[in-house]
Amino acid sequence: MTYIIAVVSFMLLLMVLWDAFEVIILPRRVTHYIGFARVLIRSTWRLWSAVAQSMRDDQRRETYLSIFGPLYLLMLLSVWTTGLVSGFATMHWGLGTPLNVAQGIAPLSTYLYMSGTTLFTLGLGDVTPLGPVGRVLVAVEAGIGFGFLAAIISYLPILYQAFSRREVSI
Repeated sequence: MTYIIAVVSFMLLLMVLWDAFEVIILPRRVTHYIGFARVLIRSTWRLWSAVAQSMRDDQRRETYLSIFGPLYLLMLLSVWTTGLVSGFATMHWGLGTPLNVAQGIAPLSTYLYMSGTTLFTLGLGDVTPLGPVGRVLVAVEAGIGFGFLAAIISYLPILYQAFSRREVSI
């Protein structure tokens, strides 16, 4: 059963990374794609626009609608980050990676904590894996986290320029 959890976690990681690749890095539109970004925007936009339709004041409605894009971007980054942290944590948990914790057997929350500090390259060192498989996973997660954060940070100025050009044309 634990290996099934590890395989499902690996699939989650692949889905999150592929979704981020298609949304951020791929320079063309993806027509066949169903991922976190599409599901999130469709579900949240329906609710957001329904609330906007109930507003009578046009200026207030336009202001309300203009908030959705940046807020959606922050939600999407949060979903991707949560997926990466959860995927690596449950993979460690599923593989039974031994950790240097006082309790002996670490609960899932300890794996989530270790995964979060590793993905954001914080690396406090209070919880570390003891076995070779866990150490490799931590190194891979730190590399993916560093690359993911670099891609996100480099993507934000491009978005800001696009929004600025759009505002000038309007």
